[in-house]
Amino acid sequence: MNTTLKAAVVGAGYLGRFHAQKYAALPGVDLVAIVDVDPERARAVAAETGAPHACASLDDVPATLDLASVVTPNDAHFATTAALLARGIHVLLEKPVTGDVAQAAELEATAAARGLILQPGFLERFNPAIRFLREHAPHPRFIEAHRLGAYKARATDVDVVMDLMIHDIDIVLHLIGAPVREVRASGTRVLTGHVDIANARLEFAGGATANLTASRVSLKDMRKVRVFSDGGYAAADCAARENVVVSRGADGSLPLAPVPQVVQHPACDPLLEEIASFVAAVRGDRAVEVPASAGREAITVALAIRAAMARQELA
Repeated sequence: MNTTLKAAVVGAGYLGRFHAQKYAALPGVDLVAIVDVDPERARAVAAETGAPHACASLDDVPATLDLASVVTPNDAHFATTAALLARGIHVLLEKPVTGDVAQAAELEATAAARGLILQPGFLERFNPAIRFLREHAPHPRFIEAHRLGAYKARATDVDVVMDLMIHDIDIVLHLIGAPVREVRASGTRVLTGHVDIANARLEFAGGATANLTASRVSLKDMRKVRVFSDGGYAAADCAARENVVVSRGADGSLPLAPVPQVVQHPACDPLLEEIASFVAAVRGDRAVEVPASAGREAITVALAIRAAMARQELA
């Protein structure tokens, strides 16, 4: 596919604006429409990015469209994505793909039946520090993840599991590659009407374990993943895009005094890489890097964590 692809961004809020900027910067992509229920917000992002159409609904979007990002509030993900797929449009769907496993499965099946790409927006898959773990920390036995942030007024329509922990759920599923067998979790509300800080322990088939902590009411930011395996230890600082590795010698021997190896990655733009990857997959130039099934699998585990937290409250 050598023609210019026509793109739209549905949802012109904080993150949607960034999606629009990336499409506008990509060669071979024509950003034709910004869609938002707030017409002024749609017009502002359209003016900034050069998109010729600012629309209040999908019905107003030009008929010819190849792909779109869905960056709406979470409760609109399913209906918006279903409408786009029905029109034959490839979709990059921000996390969480939906709040319901059956809906996620329906979108996945619809995309497959129509030969369309439905890519979940798991940004950390494009972070070089996480990619390093995938390559250099095989066969994890224990993973510990902390995703902490200060309170922000946005994204409070869902709990911290769907807002922040969902990233680390996807990371551990991606790294471990085995079904989850047991979930234990606890959490509490602090500033919003939903759980704001949560901890979950996941046990996988084959014996691997992951311990995840997420908070949106912390005084400092942290996005770290630590992986322990038979051959050593590897950590990723997602914010600094840096890895730390401690491993056995080449002959399998243990060092007398382990010396951490620090790997620093050059500056990059994971969101631009994510969108460029999506566009390349639509063109047929590369395989889809994050399949639709990843969104459904992450939601399945997230809902199991919610259920475990509810049981803990009743105990």
